[in-house]
Amino acid sequence: MKKIEGGVTAPKGFQAGGVFAGLKKEKKDMAMIYSQVPCQTAGVFTTNRVKAAPVLWDRQVVQSGLTSQAIVINSGVANACTGKLGMQYCEETAEEMEKVMGTAKESVLVCSTGVIGNQLPMDKIKYGISLLKDNLGSSRESAKMAAEAIMTTDTVSKEVAVEYTVGGKTVTMGGMCKGSGMIHPNMCTMLCFITTDCAISGEMLQKALSSDVVDTFNMISVDGDTSTNDTVLVMANGMAGSPEITEEGEDYQAFCEALHEVMVTLSKKIAGDGEGASALFEVKVLNAATKEQARTLAKSIVTSSLTKAAVFGHDANWGRIICAMGYSGADFDPDATDIYFESAGGTMKIVENGMATDYSEEEATRILSYPEVTAIADIKAGQETATAWGCDLTYDYVKINADYRS
Repeated sequence: MKKIEGGVTAPKGFQAGGVFAGLKKEKKDMAMIYSQVPCQTAGVFTTNRVKAAPVLWDRQVVQSGLTSQAIVINSGVANACTGKLGMQYCEETAEEMEKVMGTAKESVLVCSTGVIGNQLPMDKIKYGISLLKDNLGSSRESAKMAAEAIMTTDTVSKEVAVEYTVGGKTVTMGGMCKGSGMIHPNMCTMLCFITTDCAISGEMLQKALSSDVVDTFNMISVDGDTSTNDTVLVMANGMAGSPEITEEGEDYQAFCEALHEVMVTLSKKIAGDGEGASALFEVKVLNAATKEQARTLAKSIVTSSLTKAAVFGHDANWGRIICAMGYSGADFDPDATDIYFESAGGTMKIVENGMATDYSEEEATRILSYPEVTAIADIKAGQETATAWGCDLTYDYVKINADYRS
């Protein structure tokens, strides 16, 4: 497996595009991903009890077991808390796709992101679909346009692509996502779309996605808020000509490794672009007794507002880390815990067996001054590990969210 330049158009048979349809002020606000042939599709969705209409629509499409062929995405309006009319607008969007693109409405996935409570302006949505038909392409630029069109408070678009081998055939996987705020474990206000030309059954595709999201998108947090709209969709059209993956084995493992690489990369891009963030904050828990213990501790540290503020201030305030571990609900021995800080500037042990080492505050501050910072907690209880990703907490986070609707 190797990373290549590209996004959702990197696999064979996929096209994409992004346009300005008038939902936002002078920014691209609608995107489409389209496959030349129907795709096996898998999805995972928000755990928030309040689910946006497109989440309910897409879950219905995925659970039907039918193939899909296109995804239509708008930014600016979340279509959440919009009642029966919100679902009706999802159906109208799919019907417009059938009219304009010739795709059966049952094969159209619909996603939205933006302000909660507003109804979709369907005249602009339909106009955007007509624009997207003429804008679709398989080029690198087409993928970039789509990735830009789904952004809200994101400061950069987020894409990735990899090549890997299945059954002796070179296959490709590409992805794009958006997310910057309202980000918390069990996904977030993020949309993620992954395409591949690998042939894989719907059952195995869903199994791979559901298994991997636990250690990728469910391990990121920016602000502790779980969104109403978070969605991850994977489309596989089989156009690489590889043998279909229908069971576990070497080919399935290769697929899972590629999927994990794509999802980890996109997860870190979201965490590093958290609203107002100046640093990516990574947390590793080592030598836990169980995987769940490691995940719980890592997520508790990465979501701690006090710890995030300390990272922003380049302050090696390790007491906040062990405090967050203590209220996580996971059982561990604080008197056997070592804590390290790490960055491109080096590694420093600041706690050994629950007590501070004789470390240099100046050196610790230097290490914490880099744009990517890692906190490592070794709890010496077993062999399991987990990693979580977040960002520092800055003044700009409050500014962005105080003015979000205006």
